[in-house]
Amino acid sequence: MSQVFILVDHAGGHITKATSELALFGKRIGEVTALIFSNESSPLLEELTTMAVDRAVVIEGINFDSYSAAPVARIVANLISEKSPSAFLVSSTVKGKEVAARAAVLTNSGLITDAIDLTSELVATQSIFGGSTTVHSQVTHGCAIVTLRSNSIEVEATTSNPVVETVVVSVDSLDPSALLDQVISLEATVSGGRPELTEAAIVVSGGRGTNGDFTPVEALADSLGAAVGASRAATDAGWYPHSHQVGQTGKTVSPQLYLACGISGAIQHRAGMQTSKMIIAVNKDAEAPIFDLVDFGVVGDLFAVLPQATAGILSKKS
Repeated sequence: MSQVFILVDHAGGHITKATSELALFGKRIGEVTALIFSNESSPLLEELTTMAVDRAVVIEGINFDSYSAAPVARIVANLISEKSPSAFLVSSTVKGKEVAARAAVLTNSGLITDAIDLTSELVATQSIFGGSTTVHSQVTHGCAIVTLRSNSIEVEATTSNPVVETVVVSVDSLDPSALLDQVISLEATVSGGRPELTEAAIVVSGGRGTNGDFTPVEALADSLGAAVGASRAATDAGWYPHSHQVGQTGKTVSPQLYLACGISGAIQHRAGMQTSKMIIAVNKDAEAPIFDLVDFGVVGDLFAVLPQATAGILSKKS
């Protein structure tokens, strides 16, 4: 049976939901081996028992969150060369894509990024050119290295008892060039306890129509347990952090529900959210391009519409 590597993404001592999705894609292909870069792996291994994983390789000595892509990719490349897996699957985060790219170069393998589906024959589906075109791609040389967008597959409850192998890596044994970009410090972005933008099942985004006041957007997001996004116009104006930008030059999201509030729907923004399962827009301009994309649209002032929606949602919860 084919062997598939997945890179375990973890933050704050917990495995991300995107890793669970990678495991499900991997099971379509063969036996799944999870690669964990951590010196404190016990809680991560416990969480791994709720995912579709057959094996786990714990790499001690290089923490995923304290080293950047180069040393991680170097070790992954060594494991790929040694074990010859059919595929290496990674979440389409900034760091994940860099690890994948570096590993592809080091192993002389093909790379597919931002896939939204992957078959048992390793045929990947991608949404390209701002979402206007869907293509099917397949790696023809080396290990198939594929990065997958979050929320591309529904996570199913499962149990497993993975066989665990521990590998201790000495930093001194690595090529010095692989350590040049070690992370010295990392500043966390405060999200108010909301889910991470690319993994959230629901995203509420605000744009130019907020006039810089994201209060109703945040209130609606909190009532839904959603993440908050923003258009480029809003982040460029300094109204919301750039880390929350959704769009071609920001983050790509594919939630179950996307609410665009006061966003006109420029192609740059649409490229980052139009693979969402359901899209709702609130805009006082009935001719806004966003309405060409939505499942439901509300023509109205977001400062009047959103508080009513929030109140209605909260009343149902009480």
